[in-house]
Amino acid sequence: MGQAWGFDRYGGPEVQEFFDRPDPVPGRGEVLIQVDVVGVNPLDHLLRSGLVDGFDGGRRFPRVLGMEAAGTVLALGEDVNGLEVGDAVFGFALTGGGTYAETTVLSAPNTARIPDGLSATVAATLPVAGTTAVDVLDQLGLPAGATVLVNGVGGGVGLAVARLAIGQGLRVTGIGSTAKREHAEALGVRFIDYTAGDVAAAARELVPDGFDGIVDLVGGTSLRTVAPLARDPLNVIAVGDMSVTDLGGRFVERRVDRENLERSARLALAGVLAPVITAVHPLSDAPAALAAVENGHTSGKVVIKVA
Repeated sequence: MGQAWGFDRYGGPEVQEFFDRPDPVPGRGEVLIQVDVVGVNPLDHLLRSGLVDGFDGGRRFPRVLGMEAAGTVLALGEDVNGLEVGDAVFGFALTGGGTYAETTVLSAPNTARIPDGLSATVAATLPVAGTTAVDVLDQLGLPAGATVLVNGVGGGVGLAVARLAIGQGLRVTGIGSTAKREHAEALGVRFIDYTAGDVAAAARELVPDGFDGIVDLVGGTSLRTVAPLARDPLNVIAVGDMSVTDLGGRFVERRVDRENLERSARLALAGVLAPVITAVHPLSDAPAALAAVENGHTSGKVVIKVA
């Protein structure tokens, strides 16, 4: 038996609970891992709220929260290639296994070995934020010296996009709240505080000719405010709001396979995708960790240390 934290029905924080469960049995294409570190993401509370379909694998309640983790392989399901028992790995729980637990199952095609020299703590932040940063910048395909606006720069994904973009020689401007300024500017981002006034006017003052690319992590009205700042509407990439296509932009094309995980790990080792980890919680403090992310009170990446 091992402890897990999840939810017994769809809803708000009131449906969350700790519970004990037997170690799950890895199915076809899955690996059972001893969880070391878990990355906390906004997607976690969206799944708990029932706002995102397709990630539960048909599993019954109670379901375990979490989408990404790093740990050690304990057992292999059928048809698993490239991984062995004892491997230190990181990846996605794309079949509904969850990750806020002492043990869980990850989808083997979406799991990779942790390379020597990379900590489990860093590796656990890469499946969501790291690969998203790689994907949006690949999709933009901008040359060194181009200008990029990151709308929502202060969170784990936003800072990952900013760090990688700067590492590629792009000139990055970021929009966020006052509390997010310090971490963004420490990376070399020109920061716009959206609480201070007219965001579009401030952006035009910094880059009068418009941005070569815009990465939107906020959506809604905020997306519609920043989209006209792009020189080419096609170079507006949204991560969370698919209505970007109504504005002439594109939704991010996600690649969550082993190859992209390995690439993200190499970039993290090289220092150009190293996450800004601002809080580490024990599993017993998982409610506070997710609450901080859900309430938008965190800058950078929050992780849960399980082992």
